[in-house]
Amino acid sequence: MALLPALALATAVAAGCAESTTGGGGTADGGVEVIKPGILTTCTHMDYKPFQFHDQGKIVGFDVDLVDAIAKDMGLKQEILDTPFEGIQSGEDLNTRRCDVAAAAMSITPAREENFDFSDPYFDSTQALMTKKGSGIRSLSDLRGKKLGVQLATTGEKYANENKDANGYEVVQFEDLPLSVTAVETGQVDAAINDNSVFGDFVKSNPNVEITNEFSTGDQYGIGMATGNTALKDRVNAALKKLKENGEYDKIYEKWFGKKPQ
Repeated sequence: MALLPALALATAVAAGCAESTTGGGGTADGGVEVIKPGILTTCTHMDYKPFQFHDQGKIVGFDVDLVDAIAKDMGLKQEILDTPFEGIQSGEDLNTRRCDVAAAAMSITPAREENFDFSDPYFDSTQALMTKKGSGIRSLSDLRGKKLGVQLATTGEKYANENKDANGYEVVQFEDLPLSVTAVETGQVDAAINDNSVFGDFVKSNPNVEITNEFSTGDQYGIGMATGNTALKDRVNAALKKLKENGEYDKIYEKWFGKKPQ
């Protein structure tokens, strides 16, 4: 996943958890330092259904539930900060302690690892091509002379740019996922590329579009933390390991994807 340069201060929103407390910082179980007492502050970017999105005034999703469970294991409650993705990807939000962690369906890449640290992988993903139903576009080569929509700063955008010269299409950037899928529906672009899980969720309730191809890119999502924050990284990894071993991860996965992870 990804997004655009920061234009305004982000808004802190509690994800179905307690309101934040004020203070000069605090510690989680095991003595790991956090920004606010009793709180694990998470940077993310909305909307990216089913990982994090607004539903009836609440922030919900797979990533939200997963980090709620990690926070609980640490003796904390999660508070979400909805912020432009560029501030996450650049490492600024993490390294300036705006948030403790970043969870935004974010693929682990070498470029991002230069800006901040990642947890162990927690989700496997790949890229998918979405078009209007019946478009006849089944591959990137079918897009020659046409327009392919991408979400800014995503691995999908990177993949589209790497293959555009060979396939002769124009890459059109969009600030977020909703804008890119709307562009497909309205014919502003001929197709869009993004993670298969978010497109898969979208086509369930939008029968006018379909996924016509998937591209194996080896993407794996990770939770971001400030560079060198080994104590927090180790604690998050320990919580992830426990959630996978005790079956809680599988329950969260099945809740949002209708099946257990393969």
